[in-house]
Amino acid sequence: MTIRTAVIGVGHFGRLHAEKYAGLTGSKLVAVVDRDPARAAEVAALLGVAASADFRSLFGQVDAVSIAVPTASHFAVAKSCLEAGLHCLIEKPISETLDEADALIASARQHGLVLQVGHLERFSAARVALDGRIQEPLFIECSRIAPFKPRGTDVSVILDLMIHDIDLILELVKAPILSLDAVGVPVLGDHEDIANARIGFANGCVANVTASRISMKSERTMRLFQRSGYLRVDFLQHKVTVIRRGGPVVEGMPNFQIEENVFEEHDSLKREIEAFIGAVANRTPPLVDGPAGRRALETALAITDSLRRWVEKVA
Repeated sequence: MTIRTAVIGVGHFGRLHAEKYAGLTGSKLVAVVDRDPARAAEVAALLGVAASADFRSLFGQVDAVSIAVPTASHFAVAKSCLEAGLHCLIEKPISETLDEADALIASARQHGLVLQVGHLERFSAARVALDGRIQEPLFIECSRIAPFKPRGTDVSVILDLMIHDIDLILELVKAPILSLDAVGVPVLGDHEDIANARIGFANGCVANVTASRISMKSERTMRLFQRSGYLRVDFLQHKVTVIRRGGPVVEGMPNFQIEENVFEEHDSLKREIEAFIGAVANRTPPLVDGPAGRRALETALAITDSLRRWVEKVA
């Protein structure tokens, strides 16, 4: 079965989506859409597909779309596409508000369509490497920092970068949030460029999450503590370090052993889109569905509210 596909919004990331669709078995890339006709024509010419400046021209011509427009336009574009019968992969965050997210989830259910949210880290080799190693986390610490890039600054660093780790943490902990405190500041624009949040869960786990897009270097790490030991994941160096109870291997730490695993990074975006195409073809629930995207958005917005209260307090 071949799924007719298109990409709406072919800026930096949308263009990558289009390239993956064009090269995947089971997908036939039909068109690309961008509000900049020249940009749409450029990408379309490279991939040998049609170009358009109006996403509504896709209705009746394709089965599934990736939506990679600015966050403020996610809801309007996705709602129209779902109502037209198109399966949707929406880049994170799912929408700007929870009411919008609820409306998209309801529309997808009403029309029997796949709604997947682009939380790319779920498909990374690092996340796959954690399978079978996580029991019950007690403390998680995430750091996601990067040099400044204009792309993504239409939203705060919480919705731009931190939401990746928020989604991973929610998936790993699987417990309600009881407390949340956050700090952060804008540096180069109107939205926060650096933020830190401390999240307390009902099962006792605590997560400390830092995100910055004004660093001099890039770092993406997760440290995770549980009763059986400690894990450190380096997403950039493709390494998982595990210290667990076992034997007298670690010097000065009797009854513990250390294990280092270097994993080969794979194309996470390709795997994400393959999973989307598979869900559409087989009518199966996607790995990152609308409710998962909503939970990540809800937490990100709660962090933003906490941060605003902190700013008012220290102003």
